[in-house]
Amino acid sequence: MASERRLKAGAVLALAGVALLAFGAGAEHESPRLAVLYGLAALPLAFHLWRSLDRLAAQRRAPLAPSAGLPIEQQALVDNALALEARLEHTPVALFRIDGLGGEGQAAPLNGNARKLVAPGRASDPAALYRQLAAQPGERRALIDFDTERGTERALLAVSSITLQGKPQRLAALMPVESELEAEALHAWRQLVHVLTHEIMNSLTPVASLSHTAYGLLGEFRGALPEDVGTDLGTALDAIRRRADSLVDFVASYRSLSNVPAARPERVRLDALFERVAALVGPAWRARGGAVHFSLEPASLELIADPGQLEQALINLLKNAFEATAGGPGNAWVSARLVRGARLRIEVSDDGPGVPDGLAAHIFTPFFTTKKQGGGIGLAMVRHLVHENGGTVRHARSVGQGARFVLTF
Repeated sequence: MASERRLKAGAVLALAGVALLAFGAGAEHESPRLAVLYGLAALPLAFHLWRSLDRLAAQRRAPLAPSAGLPIEQQALVDNALALEARLEHTPVALFRIDGLGGEGQAAPLNGNARKLVAPGRASDPAALYRQLAAQPGERRALIDFDTERGTERALLAVSSITLQGKPQRLAALMPVESELEAEALHAWRQLVHVLTHEIMNSLTPVASLSHTAYGLLGEFRGALPEDVGTDLGTALDAIRRRADSLVDFVASYRSLSNVPAARPERVRLDALFERVAALVGPAWRARGGAVHFSLEPASLELIADPGQLEQALINLLKNAFEATAGGPGNAWVSARLVRGARLRIEVSDDGPGVPDGLAAHIFTPFFTTKKQGGGIGLAMVRHLVHENGGTVRHARSVGQGARFVLTF
């Protein structure tokens, strides 16, 4: 830059002047007044040298300003480019660049959200995500899955093709939507369960009531009927009465899913919460020779949540683990720790047979169950309770045997 060259030239001249005066002052002069005059003359040059060096240092420390000294039109273009770059950096989607227009190419993040997505604590295998993005053709919209530390994440992907400086490229915009999809699914299930239970109970309640009344009347008039007719009619009415009662209880359990009260969050110490859960579920495990193991890291972990709802979610998970390990003593583990991104992670695992791969995607769906006497309400309730408290729950692949569920807040 011309200004920097002028400053350097001025500094060199000032330095030369100071050196010359210092030489003159140091020469052998009989008059001390002359030496003092040489020193006073050097002061302005020394001051100019100091100012020049200070300005040079300030220029070196200052950020690059590519628009300095440009015409107004070019200045406007530079300002627009900087503003566009800032907007791109803070765009609320993850943007990636993919080389080439085909199914292969190098992928790289373009903004802050993309870098966060592939940073430690999010995508468990960034290289696999890059390969998945690179395999996408241009001009496509799709819903893709990728693995994260919280489990499988779904994201909306939009890809477009462009050519910059003669090089074909693809731009991929990735927006994780797992939480939003889960919230909408829970809302839809709650509405469906509410409508079904309401309509079923409206018809089932009078049937149950009438069956009880008819069975009671039969006992009063059994003597007026032929013996075989009275016996058959009693058997039929008893079966209707029992099944109606069973259906009322069954539907009432699903009604509880649609009528969960709103969470009342408060500060919860996890060590105290784990102690309460251990007191409730521990005796049943110990009675058959097993145990539930609790661990905290660190021991002072706290969470803002509804303590009753979080406790119920853990009890439901441990109840499932207890039933899954019924073939032996069985063991379960409940651990809580902070993970990257300042998130709290609670894991519940057991040493049972685990969840078959083909069923893992359906276990949180209401009405879905693999148990003969199950109602498909336990895990659906867990997901609802965790979501009400601002968390997510996932089934994660276990390293060994057994099932593993991860709650993240």
